[in-house]
Amino acid sequence: DAGSSVEELEFNWDEYLEDTGATAAPHGSFKHVDTSLQNGFAPGMKLEVAVKSDQNTYWVATIITTCGQLLLLRYDGYGEDRKADFWCDIMTADLHPIGWCEQNKKILKVPEGIKDKIPDQEEFLQRVLKGACSAPANLLEGLHRGKNPLDLIAPGSRLELQNIRDSLEAWVVNVVDNVGGRLKLRYEGLDDSDAFDQWLFYLDPFLHQVGWAAQHGYSLQPPLAIRSLKSEADWQEILKKVKEEEEESSVPTDLFKDKPVIGVHSFSEGMKLEAVDPMAPFVISPATVLKVYNEKYFMIEIDDLRPERTTSQSYICHVNSAGIFPVQWSLKNGLHLSPPPGYPGQDFDWADYLKQCGAEAAPQSCFPSLTSSDHGFKENMKLEAVNPIDPEEVCIATVTKLKDSYLWLQLEGSKKPVPDCIVSVESMNIFPVGWCETNGYQLRPPRKAIVNKQKKIAVVQPEKQILSSRTVHDGLKNQELNSSDSVVINGKYCCPKIYFNHRCFSGPYLNKGRIAELPQSVGPGNCVLVLKEVLTLLINAAYKPSRVLRELQLDEEAAWPGHGETLKAKYKGKSYRATVEVVRTADRVADFCRKTCIKLECCPNLFGPQMVLDKCSENCSVLTKTKYTHYYGKRKNKRIGRPPGGHSNLEVAMKKPNKRRKRRKHFFVHKKKRSSTSVDNTPAGSPQGSGGEEEDDQDESELSHSLAQDRDKRKRKLRTFSFSDDENKPPSPKDVKTEVAEKLQLDSNPLEWSVADVVRFLKSTDCAPLARIFLDQEIDGQALLLLTLPTVQECMDLKLGPAIKLCHHIERVKLAFYQQFAN
Repeated sequence: DAGSSVEELEFNWDEYLEDTGATAAPHGSFKHVDTSLQNGFAPGMKLEVAVKSDQNTYWVATIITTCGQLLLLRYDGYGEDRKADFWCDIMTADLHPIGWCEQNKKILKVPEGIKDKIPDQEEFLQRVLKGACSAPANLLEGLHRGKNPLDLIAPGSRLELQNIRDSLEAWVVNVVDNVGGRLKLRYEGLDDSDAFDQWLFYLDPFLHQVGWAAQHGYSLQPPLAIRSLKSEADWQEILKKVKEEEEESSVPTDLFKDKPVIGVHSFSEGMKLEAVDPMAPFVISPATVLKVYNEKYFMIEIDDLRPERTTSQSYICHVNSAGIFPVQWSLKNGLHLSPPPGYPGQDFDWADYLKQCGAEAAPQSCFPSLTSSDHGFKENMKLEAVNPIDPEEVCIATVTKLKDSYLWLQLEGSKKPVPDCIVSVESMNIFPVGWCETNGYQLRPPRKAIVNKQKKIAVVQPEKQILSSRTVHDGLKNQELNSSDSVVINGKYCCPKIYFNHRCFSGPYLNKGRIAELPQSVGPGNCVLVLKEVLTLLINAAYKPSRVLRELQLDEEAAWPGHGETLKAKYKGKSYRATVEVVRTADRVADFCRKTCIKLECCPNLFGPQMVLDKCSENCSVLTKTKYTHYYGKRKNKRIGRPPGGHSNLEVAMKKPNKRRKRRKHFFVHKKKRSSTSVDNTPAGSPQGSGGEEEDDQDESELSHSLAQDRDKRKRKLRTFSFSDDENKPPSPKDVKTEVAEKLQLDSNPLEWSVADVVRFLKSTDCAPLARIFLDQEIDGQALLLLTLPTVQECMDLKLGPAIKLCHHIERVKLAFYQQFAN
């Protein structure tokens, strides 16, 4: 009903971030979330896979990327060739650990596509399998097949939980719910009573598999808080029942292999320190080491000098516990230390206090984990955080302060307002933006819900589609994956981790120094959110962020099966916004990253789901910026710095400091027509770019004027790349110079060369950067022998210099062909 005045009230993180002008904390800062998404498989692992063309034979494959229960595989023998990569579903594909074929008398046979590359199968297998890491057998076969290890902690599973409030004992807990690794736990024996339920992340140091207490010499005793609810005989009966059912309710021990290792502490009883009560982490107070249990655990108590006090705030700690600091830490960091209740006067002085108590301060060496780490958090960043007063609540949180490796978080939308919480950057009670939505948990929205004021039509959004493994498998096979945000498997993230390969060539637009400062990876996570974060990092790492935003903005002619997202850039005090297309499904992420790299004229491997370990497959390290853009750049006589299309949707908003933000006006930057004779040999965005600053300023001054569209668009059928220099500029002697090479001796007839053979030949010459064009246009040996200088210039869009150099090598092949094979 177009006349409806109903507004959408559903909380939307994108709108909220836009409205508040804030940014989301980077996904890579939440290491516990990253760990929870790992499926036990890792890139580089090898397995034996049924060959598609002959299901009775198998061959060795390497894992390229993991994504939930999906694996991207490549048969060994294809080398760096990505064309034969294929996705498979662990649940349905015929996958086995290395050695399975030999044990089960199955045939290992080289696939047809690489038969000519592997003359000796036995020798090849010995070489590639030497020191290789096999995919875990228990994740490929049996009950755990295809399951994310985290999913094995299902409701009804049992664990042991140390009691951190009373004494160093443990008791059995039942898993009531598992929300992305955050477990709702109920003490064994309380049945349906939720009065003592606790929420803990599965990697919490005090949570263990059943049997841990007995193995480490700790007693199994119900906590004092619940011990009086049943008789001692009842508790023993409950314990007996647990042991009888241990096998069916147990959780695999290797699930806890990523838990933090607890080291040896050096605290002594009576030492004083500063501490934050984990159950009420709002203030820093003086505290005392009350008891030392052993080399790993000790108890501290928040100091309270009131004679009438009846209870104490005490809890168990270990050397890496968050929220414990040396004496004077607050003073050195300009923070308020809350005096103990009953302390005379307001001005607390540690020297006087230690003298009055007759105690010593815990030395600095007792706090090895108190170091500032490169965590990625900044003030005003947004995230999702657990409310310590009500752990059922996960709220929107804003970073209000940072000191060393600690954050002060302001929680929004909680049922009862709470002061700023003090948490460690490694806390397992904080999560990235979108975590609740991805895991199907209610996020507490802000009290004043952000609504889209322009949407007056009541729209009922379909619920997010949870795809079964079968649907995902079929969808990948048919390349038709559709969901509202990304492929979701059992409610979990599905975008693979995106790596920044800092050694790769950064191109003319991106500042290499800033690229080097980017995190090693982003994600895994929701496809749209992860890719938006990656693109935002790239924009901020540019010489001119506004120019990179223009390069990335949505192309009207593009055929991306993607999703328009608004990204922002700041340059010279002005803010720019543009709609950028990002893909929504995991199977398209690798291609999206590669094409975006090419669009930014950087190495195609600069960022993507594959980590470049030693040597980049594009051999980009040997190229200088000038040489690289000579081969891979854009023509500068065509719309400098502009993507193709009728007009730009890039917006600029002028911001004045200390003024209340006004309603945004939309200005559109239109394409500027360039003379066909203009020459600009410097890549757009390069700091050496002549007139680059003035060009941006000129663009900015003509924001509200519509200019004529570029009417002389040229389209080429086989166009893959365009090059940076002006077509009409005569080649320099350096470009045309060719050296007389020694006579070429061919080992095989070029008429029989495959595309891979042609690429291999080109990579052995000084035209190696052009090999990618031959691969993309699938030029085999027969096509190679038909190429001429005019054909190369026209079909490959090469300027004269590189075309002559390439044709020189083609003529060498032709001559060798006539001499060796023509008769």
